[in-house]
Order: sequence, then C-alpha cells, then structure tokens
Amino acid sequence: MPTDTLAAIEASIAARSPFDRATKLRLMVAGQHVGWLPRAHADVLRGMGCVLGPEEETPSGPSVELLPGRGDFEVRSAALEALARQLAEGGHVRGWRDELFAVTPSLDAPALAVVERAAARFLGLLTFASHMNGVVRGEPTFWISRRSPSKAVDPGMWDNLVAGGMPHGSDPLATLVRECEEESGIPAALARGVQAHGCIEVLREIPEGVQWEHVYVYDLELSADFKPHNQDGEVAEHRRIGPDALLAIMSAGAMTVDATLVTLDALRRRGWLAPAGNPA
Repeated sequence: MPTDTLAAIEASIAARSPFDRATKLRLMVAGQHVGWLPRAHADVLRGMGCVLGPEEETPSGPSVELLPGRGDFEVRSAALEALARQLAEGGHVRGWRDELFAVTPSLDAPALAVVERAAARFLGLLTFASHMNGVVRGEPTFWISRRSPSKAVDPGMWDNLVAGGMPHGSDPLATLVRECEEESGIPAALARGVQAHGCIEVLREIPEGVQWEHVYVYDLELSADFKPHNQDGEVAEHRRIGPDALLAIMSAGAMTVDATLVTLDALRRRGWLAPAGNPA
C-alpha cells in the first residue's frame, strides 16, 4: 500500500486525538485514578456545588478528589446520578442513555460507583468498549457499518461491523455478543465464536470532554453469503468492502478514531497492510 495513504490515516488519527495534560486533572475517587477531568469542567462542577476536593500536586501530576468523604458505593452513585441530571439540565451533556457505566480504575477492579453513560466523557472517566472486525471468510474483505445520523456521538461516521460501550456489570465478550445481535443480526451462538485480539487504549480530547477508553478487539469470520441487518436503529447501513476502499475511507477521516485503530490492527495482523515504515 502507498506510504502516503498510511501517512494520511495516521495524520487523521493524530488530528482527532489531541491530549494536553496541562489542561486536565487526574480525577480520583477513594484515592484511585478513574479519569482525566478537564479543568474547565472542574470549574463547572464547582459552580454547580459538586463536591470536589482541593487540587493537589502528586508525582504523577495535579489531581482532584471527586466526592471526598463519600465512602460508600451507593452514596457515591446516588450523588453522581443527581450530578448527571444537573449536567443534562444545564446543557453540559447530551444523548442521555439510561445506561450505567462503572467508575473504576480498571476493568478488573471493583466499581467505586456507577454513573449515567452520557456524563462519563464530561468527567473524563475510564470506560470500556468492545469492537469487532467482521471478516468475510477466505477473502480480504470486511463488513463495516455506518453509524446512524441520530447518534449522539460520531453520527454518520463509519464504524466497525459491531461496536459498543460496556455497561456496569457486563464484560467484553458479553457486551460484544449483545451488540452483535442488536447492530448486525448476528446470533449469539455465532458471535461467541469470535477471536479476541487484545486491547487498544484511546486517550483524546473530544467536544464532550475526554475519551479515555480501553477498546477490546475481536475478529469474527463470516460466511460469504452472510448479510448483516440492523435491529436497534443505531446503524444506517452496512457495507462489504475490500482493503483499498477501506483505506480510502480511513484516510479521509470518515471512520471513527477507535474503529480506525481497530481496523488497522486487523489489516496488519492479517498481512493486508504493511507495517508502518515498510511500504507494501
């Protein structure tokens, strides 16, 4: 593949992935790092009367404690529910989901609280997602999906065949199996045959705040006659596409950042894309 195409893709990712630590505070809950809070958002929270501790300097940089002294999961969660509703009423968050995300320092750590998904990126919380490359068996071909124009985040952009955020109480595979049925009509028995390929970290500033996400990567090989069909209205269309056309979409910045990273990972693993610096 031409090196200028890969350079264009990498430039698109970089342009959409700024992150200035000087404008962020390490957000702590019960002494554990759970997010990157923009300083401007800290000002909003203080103005709303949200309980934030004083800014503290640590060896890892400035930090602030959210809900200091609230030592109970239920108490913290209730306070965050009220806060999320205040943020929504004030126009600071959009796309209310009625879905709870864990407030946690890592996937394998107990949740310290839960919060409405729509508020997670305002707070810069660490979140988790599952993404799946749909690969046509025996062909260098992918199925991809276009996000509905009504989506609150990245409307109308191209995405992996299946992608979804991980709610509290779920896990990467269970999240993926659910999303497979909802987004592409892939039955659970087929979806459980995915191959896991690790995790990609995304950390970038976005209009809502910060996307700090651990994206769990999967591939699923699909028969040549399989055709996905959306069930939940969140996908505008599916497209069966080869590497060259897919690279063109990515180089134009028409695919979400996380889906672009997941797709590049699959292309490299399958030998359909030369490693950076080594032209195909």
